[in-house]
Amino acid sequence: MNRPIDITFDSSPKTSAQLAQLWPQLQSEVAQELEGEPLLNEFLLPAVLEHSTFNCALSAILAQKLYCPTLSQLNLRKLCLEIYEADPSIITSAMLDLIAVRQRDPACKRISVPFLYYKGFQGLQLYRIANWLWLNDRRALARYVQSRVSELFAIDIHPAATIGNGILIDHASSIVIGETAVVGNNVSMLHEVTLGGTGKATGDRHPKIASGVLIGAGAKVLGNVFVGEGAKIGAGSVVLNNVLAHCTVAGVPAVPVGRCSGTQPALEMDHSLQQG
Repeated sequence: MNRPIDITFDSSPKTSAQLAQLWPQLQSEVAQELEGEPLLNEFLLPAVLEHSTFNCALSAILAQKLYCPTLSQLNLRKLCLEIYEADPSIITSAMLDLIAVRQRDPACKRISVPFLYYKGFQGLQLYRIANWLWLNDRRALARYVQSRVSELFAIDIHPAATIGNGILIDHASSIVIGETAVVGNNVSMLHEVTLGGTGKATGDRHPKIASGVLIGAGAKVLGNVFVGEGAKIGAGSVVLNNVLAHCTVAGVPAVPVGRCSGTQPALEMDHSLQQG
């Protein structure tokens, strides 16, 4: 069941150019936003415009969302910045996630929108903070971050889960991703998706989702099952068995209903069920 899932970065010239352009584009969009709506001055300035780097802005917006009387905004910003300095790949992942939302969500017209407002993007970035803490033996704080994200966003991702890059979590309410789950690159999932255990197994007990998979709203993938590259899971389905690459499954329990029309349904966001 432990098949390898690639979560390495795409280092193509096109992707590198997108990453280089992202921070200037984000600053420009937020400056335009502020010009059109001055009442957002006290939000947009400390969120983006007062900062010189994407790292600083991301740490500020995450700290602003997460802070509470028991954990100050200043300490949270410092924590995020320390983690980004220790592992710059987390920032690359965040940028690729941001690009993924802009490219795949037709409601998202600007790169700044998910950065400032989308709980799917923000919750995923806080998971990345918790994951670093977990892997570096700061598990009490990792659990604290997980708990706060669950309270704030209704997103429950275990800090030990492994999640790749270019991830879209659309709407995001009631997302659950278990401890031993693995999610590859360029995966898209909608609200109320569960990558969970069966409640009986122990150890390695959660799903493995290969790259390019599209998971429809309300779908549940349960147990240590493997969903192959470029597969599609229909909304409301319950997946209890392995899914072949580029196969569409649907139903309760989910069964194959056809082949995917493209190689990476997650990029196309086409939820139709092609027969045959």
